[in-house]
Amino acid sequence: MAGIDIAGMLEWRCIGPHRGGRVVAVAGDPIDPMTFYFGAVAGGVWKTTDGGQIWENVSDGFFTTAAVGALDVAPSDPNVIYVGTGEPTIRGNVSHGDGVYKSTDAGRTWANIGLKETRHIAKVRVHPQNPDLVYVAAFGHAWGPNPERGLYRSRDGGKTWEQILQRGERAGAIDLTLDPRNPRILYVAFWEAQRYPHALVSGGPGTGIFKSTDGGDTWVELTNNPGLPKGIKGKIGLAASPAQSDRVWALVEAEDGALFRSDDGGAHWERLSENAELRRRAWYYTHLYADPLDPETCYVLGLQSWRSDDGGKNFVTFPTPHGDTHGLWLDPKNPRRMIEGNDGGACVSFNGGQTWSSILNQPTAQFYHVATDARVPYHVYGSQQDNTAICLPSLSSRGAITITEWEEPGGGESGYIAIRPDNTDRVFAGAIGSGSGHGRLIAYDRKTGQQRNITVWPEVFGMGEGAIAHKYRFQWTFPVAISRYDPNVLFIAGNHLFRSTDEGTSWEVISPDLTRNDESKLQPSGGPITRDNTGAETYCTIFAFAESPHQEGVFWAGTDDGLVHLSRDGGQSWHAITPPADLLPEWALISIIEPSPHDPATCYLAATRYKHDDPRPYLLRTVDWGQTWTAITGAIPADDFTRTIRADPERPGLLFAGTETGIYASFDDGGTWERLRGNFP
Repeated sequence: MAGIDIAGMLEWRCIGPHRGGRVVAVAGDPIDPMTFYFGAVAGGVWKTTDGGQIWENVSDGFFTTAAVGALDVAPSDPNVIYVGTGEPTIRGNVSHGDGVYKSTDAGRTWANIGLKETRHIAKVRVHPQNPDLVYVAAFGHAWGPNPERGLYRSRDGGKTWEQILQRGERAGAIDLTLDPRNPRILYVAFWEAQRYPHALVSGGPGTGIFKSTDGGDTWVELTNNPGLPKGIKGKIGLAASPAQSDRVWALVEAEDGALFRSDDGGAHWERLSENAELRRRAWYYTHLYADPLDPETCYVLGLQSWRSDDGGKNFVTFPTPHGDTHGLWLDPKNPRRMIEGNDGGACVSFNGGQTWSSILNQPTAQFYHVATDARVPYHVYGSQQDNTAICLPSLSSRGAITITEWEEPGGGESGYIAIRPDNTDRVFAGAIGSGSGHGRLIAYDRKTGQQRNITVWPEVFGMGEGAIAHKYRFQWTFPVAISRYDPNVLFIAGNHLFRSTDEGTSWEVISPDLTRNDESKLQPSGGPITRDNTGAETYCTIFAFAESPHQEGVFWAGTDDGLVHLSRDGGQSWHAITPPADLLPEWALISIIEPSPHDPATCYLAATRYKHDDPRPYLLRTVDWGQTWTAITGAIPADDFTRTIRADPERPGLLFAGTETGIYASFDDGGTWERLRGNFP
């Protein structure tokens, strides 16, 4: 619509919930005891000046990406802050970054200072006396090899960068620690790892530990020094003691992994704690920190938070407001003042972790999908990463939408939610299952509070089992839908499409396996050292499903391995209508299928291939039941991949697309797109 400023016409309203999401990057102001910062993995940088009571976003309007992986405040000038973007805990749904951002006014303004292609930055460390001397540990691309991995140094505050250590295209820098007593001494850990759509591989010959005694000009390898494990190694966490020079700890993923300590700068190592919980899900955790004043105290963050007061031999847990802990900053002068980051947000303590500030004051939750019901005002439903599903009103007579109006409608952290249109007290919420994730589905009755497990085929597997062991395969976030024509009919999609007419008491299979069913991609994930299968790695599944708004029994289905099918007879027969490879390369993930509300033969799809290290956007349209397809990506940037597409129910040709970094609108059926900005973060 030429000549109209759509962005200027829009005003967005945050409805919450103020319930924190995953945080891996935290830091405190070295001078002001009440000022702290955290970086959310999908929510940008936040600042508090009152010890965590109120948080304000300080990166909106400056950052291109919302994913923060590393953050450091210059010890000698707290006005100077460096942020590394891209989450380094490389989950199967991880968000990437676009390099390093810097503020010289305590977070009021920011500038991107380079290293865009590093994509996932694990650590940023600033020299204790020189705010212009900064080091960046860049893991690199999560989904493929790239030469920009490694350790970087800038001597001029980020104006120029030099790669001072690299281990090839498959191993990136994952941890970095320096000795504050002698900051010319640095230790860095490299990690060879890669995500695939169906698996994680953690460990390889590129993994190692390295030391410099001249500020990064030269390096020596410590990986195989006496006392450390032999053979293949995975992720490694490092911490140099600020309280005792030459003391450094290493938490090592290996067949005979453990926590190790050296008191001679890494020349020799002593094997300490064998507690396997310290190395649980090593790829996701392996976070190690040293107390700044006590050489005998160190911390390990994982599923729980652990502390040792005897040099690393024995550990005890200490409580935090949420599990899955990732980031810790300790005040160099008073380590009882700290900030910790976890999968539920960031929290501040002034008494060594005995009590913490709230995580219910940060609107940084990650949601996989949203749904609305037919109430007035309508309510919004979503499943929050590493938390419960949640429902809250779109507006409140009280003004603010508060926690008193939140509701947990069954389900869990990852799934779709469907609400009966004729009875909004009946909710069906999907989630991962226990163990390997088998497609858990909960029927929730709002009136009684009852939650009933209506999983299609309940199975319990351990973290070491692959999808090939399942009778049916369900993705981490699998489709759940109620029929447009009969609210008693419920659909759920795995590798087959399932239908129930009795709210999940019984199920029937109404499709063959619509996937490629490639057994090579159904094996256990996480090796070669530690197996790790949660459901996110379950592959060859129906990822997108939609019923026609024009005719009962017309179904569109797309898979995470790149196939599209259509049934026009209620599932009795299915026809392959996958777009040609020149429009949609093979093995794309069909993220959303959207039948047109205005024409029964027209359908849109959004697809991604970022899990093949291809960030390009893929939006397609068919007007003839899938016989032919047209690309409608338009001028959406070539590195902004497309997660969703929706068609306006009232106005033909009005489309909305959600990409990794923003929202776009088209008024001409995908011919051209305009980014919707306004006050949207």
